[in-house]
Amino acid sequence: MTTTPTSVYTVRFSDCDLFGHLNNARYIDYFLNAREDHLKHYHNLNLEEFYQNNIAWVVGGHEIAYLRPALYNETITIQSTLLKADTEYLLVETQMKNENQNHLKAIMRTRFVPVNTKTGRKIPHEPSFMEWAKTIENREVAEYTTLQERIEQLI
Repeated sequence: MTTTPTSVYTVRFSDCDLFGHLNNARYIDYFLNAREDHLKHYHNLNLEEFYQNNIAWVVGGHEIAYLRPALYNETITIQSTLLKADTEYLLVETQMKNENQNHLKAIMRTRFVPVNTKTGRKIPHEPSFMEWAKTIENREVAEYTTLQERIEQLI
């Protein structure tokens, strides 16, 4: 099982600014949508099933760096990986690269916090979920490095 699934997308006109660059806020949408696709297609995890059981994840924070613009109609690749699975949160890293995957365009780290959808309160991850999450945790990437250190590693 891969810990770094990748998928291909095309930058849409409606997602761009007047200069034909992907709008900064849309990077987050592309990253989150890609992660959801990766969970479903690579890890057989459907977020809807969790939601039906009153479990969801809210974003506790994003840290993002924009390095090169993604342009209208450009084919891009997005890779995601779980850096850390903890009972209180998940730390996910997503990267956007060009089609050949040799130019890093943007990188984001997101902290997801599990919540009960009925109460809106934070809840710990169930032991069975933690057991599964640990199987896809990417131990090759140190989750404690800063985003800038990670960018330097990748470049």
